[in-house]
Amino acid sequence: MSKMFSRIAMTNSIVLLLFSLTFLEHGLLFQRVSSLGINYGQVGDNLPPPDKVLQLLSSLHINKTRIYDTNPRVLTSFANSNIELFVTVENEMLPSLVDPQQALQWVTTRIKPYFPATKIGGIAVGNELYTDDDSSLIGYLVPAMMSIHGALVQTGLDKYIQVSTPNSLSVLQESYPPSAGCFRPEVTGVMTQLLGFLRNTKSPFWINAYPYFAYKDSPAKIPLDYVLFNPNPGMVDPYTKYHYDNMLYAQVDAVIFAMARLGFKDIEVGVSETGWPSKGDGDEVGATVANAAVYNKNLLRRQLQNEGTPLRPNLSFDVYLFALFNEDLKPGPTSERNYGLYQPDETMAYNVGLLSSSSSTTTSTSTSSTSIISLTSSASTAIKKGKQRLMYWTCVYLLAIHMLIRRPY
Repeated sequence: MSKMFSRIAMTNSIVLLLFSLTFLEHGLLFQRVSSLGINYGQVGDNLPPPDKVLQLLSSLHINKTRIYDTNPRVLTSFANSNIELFVTVENEMLPSLVDPQQALQWVTTRIKPYFPATKIGGIAVGNELYTDDDSSLIGYLVPAMMSIHGALVQTGLDKYIQVSTPNSLSVLQESYPPSAGCFRPEVTGVMTQLLGFLRNTKSPFWINAYPYFAYKDSPAKIPLDYVLFNPNPGMVDPYTKYHYDNMLYAQVDAVIFAMARLGFKDIEVGVSETGWPSKGDGDEVGATVANAAVYNKNLLRRQLQNEGTPLRPNLSFDVYLFALFNEDLKPGPTSERNYGLYQPDETMAYNVGLLSSSSSTTTSTSTSSTSIISLTSSASTAIKKGKQRLMYWTCVYLLAIHMLIRRPY
């Protein structure tokens, strides 16, 4: 009798293990999406209110978003939700926030009243403070970051909220091949200070990376499939022999090499902005609905695979898509107002596979013909394959148990 109960207990344990493995497999599938965020810009006069935006993001199962200020309406609306916010200190505020007292006042009025009900995970101190056209504010960057971090320490929030800054790729002097990546001489001093701060606070180095710009400037030299993540021969770095099948990963690795040249090899890199415009002016080559859909769809699939770059293949990185909505008040060329996955009326500008669980979110009639394989379908395929593997191994285990039970003692 005791032998029979032992066999039953063994059988139950194995069945429990199989169910655990099933949930673990499905859980990992959803964790992969956690590395994906989206930029929620608000430079428009026809955008939905924050509570509607929250509903949209929740229906898409996106749990990270970045805003370009500390809009109280957004912070209040996102309270008690599962969406983590990456908020921003506006560029023009940096000179005043170098003062620790001003930084403390900023944290106590802009952050503390909303936390922890609103999940604020990061503060971006400025955005692209160094560009080819203007670098007047970059000297305030690290002192302001230090003051804000000090204010977070004083208020007990430093354990929950990281401080960093998104950088334009224009901080690089060289980016091709990736192993040649290095910072511009005029920003090397600031970058050394910034990287020291990021290492000490265990915060990531953020970059705004747009392969679209490189393609637009040299469409005859840069293969479209290479920048769109489509199958292509790619390129091999002649020094490291690493193979790159897309430009975004090459850009990320160029930044990692640039940091290493300054003695910082251990800092995480994240992509705070990347995207592709669905419309542009006559000279904006490649700005089409089809290309935008393919770029973002392929990038999302890469995020689902939880992969790293050739230089850091086992280390996935966070990516924030740009952007949630088309924003009609943004200045500049037509492309600047057409990076959104959605129109302001919450219809899709094009379908990248982020299928909403709400039936009210539909594809815009003007782009409904741009139908592509959804990520939901990819996820379902992965789950189906997982179930098939589970059934196979269940049969194997049950056969083994059957043989064990029949075995004479």
